[in-house]
Amino acid sequence: MSRVAVLKGGRSLEREVSLRSGARVEDALKRLGHESHGIDVDHDLVRRLRDLEPDVCFLALHGRDGEDGTVQELLEILGLPYTGSGVSACIRCSDKVLAKHHMVDAGLPTPDFVAFTETAFKQLGAADALGQIAERIGFPMVVKPADQGSALGLRIARDAAAVPGALVAAFSYSSKVLLERHVAGRDLAVSVLDGVALPIVEAVPEGGVYDFDARYEIGRSIFVCPADLPESVTAAAQSLAVAVHELLGCRDVSRVDLLCDADGGLHVLEANVIPGLTETSLLPQAADAAGIAFDDLIARLVDRALARTAAAR
Repeated sequence: MSRVAVLKGGRSLEREVSLRSGARVEDALKRLGHESHGIDVDHDLVRRLRDLEPDVCFLALHGRDGEDGTVQELLEILGLPYTGSGVSACIRCSDKVLAKHHMVDAGLPTPDFVAFTETAFKQLGAADALGQIAERIGFPMVVKPADQGSALGLRIARDAAAVPGALVAAFSYSSKVLLERHVAGRDLAVSVLDGVALPIVEAVPEGGVYDFDARYEIGRSIFVCPADLPESVTAAAQSLAVAVHELLGCRDVSRVDLLCDADGGLHVLEANVIPGLTETSLLPQAADAAGIAFDDLIARLVDRALARTAAAR
């Protein structure tokens, strides 16, 4: 069996979620017979990895540093194999604006949007264009940081008066903000494993908004898997998720978040390269519905990373 370093925690705002994901992965690795070593990512990461000399790194590091290509690039430099997507795919997916531009260019459905940086807002007069933005996107409008996961910093502005406060909240999380047309619909998550879409998970949040608390507090959302959808919509959503996965260059696993409107229309919000693995996370639910136990899911991801190393030799 292999010596596996589980990278978790870190400095991002998703630290606590990452620690929970990492702990579940460590337990699974031990049951699988691997030598598992949890590493709470900090300034001494390179030294710890050199001392440990792992056969493979399992990435359970959510948010910045984990999903934006930072740690992947470092592991490439160190010559250490790791689970999940490579550097370029992580960069594309972590920047929601960049990912949405790729989708628009490819003709994939995503809600209309605009984006600007804090510099444009404060120094280039972007605030004076809010009227035109409102005319283009309409209300309600979703305002969120361009590079945060787990719905951190997300606000729904229902009128022009709510936009400035929503922008302030979003800018507190990121230097770039995305303003997106609000689509009323059902929250769907389609996980893609080894290029194949798993059963769809529908999240039904208690308060109607699938925010951070609704995602991670047990009892705040009801999850339905497989989602109760017409067969045609299910097939379309799964096909769309695979198309996004391939377009953005993801590998091993991703989770594509969509909205399904009242007419069955599908709208892609984003793709996640390191889906959560907590008790309430959607990837494990989808895998279970496909007959893939949690331990088997972890084993497949480790095996995929090791196979890449073997193929490169």
